[in-house]
Amino acid sequence: MIKCAVPLVRVSSSISAEDFYCHQLGFTKVFANRPDASKADPCYFGVSRDGTLIHLSSFSGDGIAGHVINLFVNDVDALRNEFVSKGVKIDLEPTNQTWDNREMYVRDADNNCLRFLQEGVSKEA
Repeated sequence: MIKCAVPLVRVSSSISAEDFYCHQLGFTKVFANRPDASKADPCYFGVSRDGTLIHLSSFSGDGIAGHVINLFVNDVDALRNEFVSKGVKIDLEPTNQTWDNREMYVRDADNNCLRFLQEGVSKEA
């Protein structure tokens, strides 16, 4: 039985990624593994917000940058306001899509795209 799925995102700098995901997007770092504690990278770490977990890795064998993570949320516009107040560049402003989602996209420094999706928003709204 599958219990959950956790996306693994490749980042080039754990310090930069932690700043973006934690200080700008409001996630909390829940663990970090550095083989050499005197060096920032390579690092494998996890961040969490509202019960959602994302793993980030600067280890060379852990995929490539440029992935997409879909995050389903209750209020895209409230998140937009929160992110803008923290200096986050919005790649796609909240937009009503023809498939009844309201969506907003942001990108980290490694071009990984986080898509914040609010389901059930009519295209006429």
